[in-house]
Amino acid sequence: MKENIWGKTIRESTPAIVTIVISKNIKALKKDMATELMALPPYAQPKEPMDIPPDAVDAHGMVKIGSGSGFFVDPTGIILTNKHVIADPNAEYAVITNDDKQYVATVLARDPIDDVAILKIDIQNAPVLPLGDSDKVALGEPVLAIGNALGLFKNTVSSGIVSGLARSIQAMPDPKAGIAEMRGLIQTDTAINPGNSGGPLFNSDCRVIGINAAIVFGAQNLSFSIPINTAKRDIADIKKYGRISRPLLGLRYLLIDETVKDKMKLPVDYGVLVMGHGALAPGVIPKSPAATAGIKEKDIILECGDEKIQNGKTPQDFMEDKEAGDTLKLTILRGGKESTVNVTLGERK
Repeated sequence: MKENIWGKTIRESTPAIVTIVISKNIKALKKDMATELMALPPYAQPKEPMDIPPDAVDAHGMVKIGSGSGFFVDPTGIILTNKHVIADPNAEYAVITNDDKQYVATVLARDPIDDVAILKIDIQNAPVLPLGDSDKVALGEPVLAIGNALGLFKNTVSSGIVSGLARSIQAMPDPKAGIAEMRGLIQTDTAINPGNSGGPLFNSDCRVIGINAAIVFGAQNLSFSIPINTAKRDIADIKKYGRISRPLLGLRYLLIDETVKDKMKLPVDYGVLVMGHGALAPGVIPKSPAATAGIKEKDIILECGDEKIQNGKTPQDFMEDKEAGDTLKLTILRGGKESTVNVTLGERK
């Protein structure tokens, strides 16, 4: 029988896909539960005392609290996954390989901007997935997702097409950091479930073009993946610096369009308005590169480099090919006058 379009991809890739198990000490877990219960209003308090079932605790006093997916990108045991899978710094992480062997995992880095994280286990000659070029992804092209659905069904396969590019959604990749905007995502109609997070998204050339990251609850066939080129940069940083190095500008801003222009009575319908959210979240972060360069609250940034900020792009998008120490030229509108400012980018911690 002739092998279908995905037969080779499935057969050759599954050995490189892993399950990530998240565990926490029972004492720490009970402390977390008590803190969360105290934060609930009286009407939401449980009527019966809540406790952890004894059979959920292993011989070392650890409780499994979640799972996700990941995949090898280097034969020395380097694994890509989502940041939200390993967001808890007080949890312990283990990796179960396709042959059911379990390893203690070390967190090498969590990307400070994107929902990407890098783990490592002590293994040699790990099978590796080939990485593609997410900048060449096209609408309508077929894609395949593989992951460990619900933490129960290993190597669950689903297929679909690319149904959107450069998508932005509001999500919570790190529960303790609150809601954040995830940008530049690949939208597909593949079936993604909790537990699939961190697994690979393949193109028809059997190359990884994304990391499966998010779904929209209550909707059908809306799944989102982190472009693999974002993760490639993180991997390169780990090998070069031993950490992920991302540039910092130090601004909070509002994208300007026709609606914002009319509502706020602004002189332009493009760019970004520098503005914060009160004293605790100022538009210009103190002592940041933007502050050092003299950018002020209510400035309008019209251009990055020599390109207008429009069509949904933000200053962050213009920094994707920049490194800490690089210079970013900004065109500023203040009091009806335009000026140019050169900002030396810092490093995001």
